[in-house]
Amino acid sequence: MLRQALHRFRQKLVHRYTLETDQTEDDGYRYLSTWNLVALNVGHTVGVGVFIFAGEVVSSQAGPSTVICLLVAGLTSLLAGLCYSEFGARIPHPGSAYLYTYVTIGELWAFITGWIFIFSIVSHAVMFIWAWMLVFDNLRGSRLSETLLENISPYVSHVFSEYLGIFVLGLIFLLTELENFYLLRSSQIFKSLTVLKLLVLGFVIISGFIKGDLNNWKLTEEDYLKAGLNVTSDLGPLGSGGFMPFGFQGILRGSATCFCAFIGFEYIITEVNKAKNPHRSIPMGIVISQLICILVYFGVSAALTLMVPYYQLQPGSILPEVFLHIGWAPAYYIVSCGFFFILILRIFHFTLPIYEILSMMAQDGLLFPVFARIIDSTYTRVMTVVIICIFAAIMAFFFGLTDLVDLSSVGSLMPHSLVAICVLIIRYQPERRNRGNEEQVQEENEPAAERLTLRGLFFPGSPTPTPLSGWVVYVCSSLLVLLLTLLCLVLAHWPGLLSGDPGPITVVVLLLVLITGLTGVIWRQPQSSTPLPFKVPALPLLPLLSIFVNVYLMMQMRAATWAQVGVWMLIGFSIYFGYGIQQSLVAQLH
Repeated sequence: MLRQALHRFRQKLVHRYTLETDQTEDDGYRYLSTWNLVALNVGHTVGVGVFIFAGEVVSSQAGPSTVICLLVAGLTSLLAGLCYSEFGARIPHPGSAYLYTYVTIGELWAFITGWIFIFSIVSHAVMFIWAWMLVFDNLRGSRLSETLLENISPYVSHVFSEYLGIFVLGLIFLLTELENFYLLRSSQIFKSLTVLKLLVLGFVIISGFIKGDLNNWKLTEEDYLKAGLNVTSDLGPLGSGGFMPFGFQGILRGSATCFCAFIGFEYIITEVNKAKNPHRSIPMGIVISQLICILVYFGVSAALTLMVPYYQLQPGSILPEVFLHIGWAPAYYIVSCGFFFILILRIFHFTLPIYEILSMMAQDGLLFPVFARIIDSTYTRVMTVVIICIFAAIMAFFFGLTDLVDLSSVGSLMPHSLVAICVLIIRYQPERRNRGNEEQVQEENEPAAERLTLRGLFFPGSPTPTPLSGWVVYVCSSLLVLLLTLLCLVLAHWPGLLSGDPGPITVVVLLLVLITGLTGVIWRQPQSSTPLPFKVPALPLLPLLSIFVNVYLMMQMRAATWAQVGVWMLIGFSIYFGYGIQQSLVAQLH
């Protein structure tokens, strides 16, 4: 009896969503071309990250090597984009990583993906409010923060008075968003916003070529002395000078922080039903736009670090401040005003992805049914925004800007890793036809009819995927994720590795041998021959590389960040195991 109960419970956790394949779409409703999707992605991605990494990364994490950090983060995002692109070609349905994991690896992982995605979006939105406050306060000569401190501090705590503006403006923006919801979805407005953003950043890049100084990439102790700074010979507040003042560890930590600057390409997936040719335009839109974002960020970071010595930037500094250092005060106000209006309009867009993911999860029975009507019901939308406002205000009160950046990065890296796992698994699975529950039950029971042998692991007898080969890939992929996580832990947190300690070196070699063996087993299994406009190349290496880089960047986060994510996930698990697992529509169909 207990065994049967545990088996039913396990089956509930891994039930997969089956998409309808006979859906028809009105071609007249499909109006987004590839370049429309590129503009959409660039507009969503290039935003607050480029505006604040001056103070968060350049000043105290990486210095001039921020350009390398952005390249690493950009290439990591591009690897994830390739995985999303295959799913965009394979599943032309509006969705996100939540849908992809639900279709591939089951309900529990889908809930985890959707829940952490909500957390990431809210964290990113609070970052925008932070950035807007910084711009507004700098344009007014910090008079806003000084007024709040002078007039409110006698009555409330210093911390509350310092950040009260974030609460007030955040509530105003989020509530005003309701009245501008449909207006600001205009394609023309968003295109104009994207063009304005690129023009402002283009001006910053050109300014770097004009006023840049290569000596700022090779600072020495003499430069510190001339600037009247205390010289340090090891990693410290100023670093050790040169192009990498904070060493290789600084690049890794900076890359993890910079990843939040590439959050946004997931929004293309929500527009699949509006794309003219989703099988082709979605993959091309993601890849092209990610390359554009990498080039833009590289140019801006190079210009910033060439124009100003990194030690002159302070935590909390914003990108326009670089023009004050070079004596271009008018440019400072022009760029600040440009970002001011860009951030105003950009803040209004963040609730749409939350509405859509909440609606999908509620329609699937994983969240409360009231959220299923969030798109059409004004009352539900208002109540949801009020809840988001309260949660965002709590985050703004307790978390600093660095915390929010880390939370946004973790909230994106985790779903990206899961999508890479899904690509690795789904390419080796047999075709799943949607002919009702009988077909699925038969498919799940077929592996028992085959026999697993050692020779069959490396020399499978079928040229096409079978239930047994698909099960082998599923198990090997799960083991690979575990081994890659252990490898990243050893590489990131075992201090004796670089000093030649035989202990960690032996562990790393052993892990690499096991990873290589399991990768070879997956490589030998037959792949699906389903023709697709785009497939991730070099399978299984590229998805595994994406998983490794994502996990390794997550290992650079502080313990406090993981504690905050853990609290959020505990709330989510209490909802899922208390409500979602019982009300899941997919589980009821089985």
